[in-house]
Amino acid sequence: MSGLSDREKAFEDRFAHDEELKFRALSRRNKLAGLWAADLLKKPDRDAYAKEVVVADFEEAGHEDVFRKLRRDFDAAGIAVSDGEIRTKMLDLLTEASLQVESQ
Repeated sequence: MSGLSDREKAFEDRFAHDEELKFRALSRRNKLAGLWAADLLKKPDRDAYAKEVVVADFEEAGHEDVFRKLRRDFDAAGIAVSDGEIRTKMLDLLTEASLQVESQ
C-alpha cells in the first residue's frame, strides 16, 4: 500500500511542478510579447507596458485576453500588424520563454 501512496505523491508532485513551469513560461511569454509590442508601439517605458500585457492575461483563462490587448493597442496606434502575425509571434515567444524557464 505504501508503494501506491508514494507513486501517487510522486505523480502529484510532478503535476504541480509541470503546472508551475507552464505558468512561468506563459508569464514570460506575455512579458516578451509586451516588450515586442512596446517596441512597435514606441512606448517610452517598455517594462511598464510589458507588465500591462502580463496583467491582461489574468482577465480570463487562455491567451485570448493577451491577444485582444495587443490587437486593441496596435489598432489604437494605427500599427499595421495582422492577427496572424500577433498569434505567430505569441507562439514563437512561448517557445523561447519555455526554453528560458527550463534553463533556469
